[in-house]
Amino acid sequence: MTTDRSRVPGYLAAGLAMVAMAVIGVFYVSAGLVAPLWAVILLLIIWVVIGVVWFRRRPFLVLLLPVIAVLVWFGVITLGEQLLGWTA
Repeated sequence: MTTDRSRVPGYLAAGLAMVAMAVIGVFYVSAGLVAPLWAVILLLIIWVVIGVVWFRRRPFLVLLLPVIAVLVWFGVITLGEQLLGWTA
């Protein structure tokens, strides 16, 4: 199996981003302390699907994914708390 050397930096960057996504995944799972189960499952599905699609199609853009994931998580939890009454 031959690997094109021009793809290696992209895959290294994507791998680094996936490690960061794994760390952020802990926050997504722990959202169950505040959010209902359906919201946690929806957040996890979005987290996995976007991560896999971006990893395969745009390896360098995956570096933005951990930042986007944190913003989405924070936004969903904050809006759920303010609009839907989610509390710890």
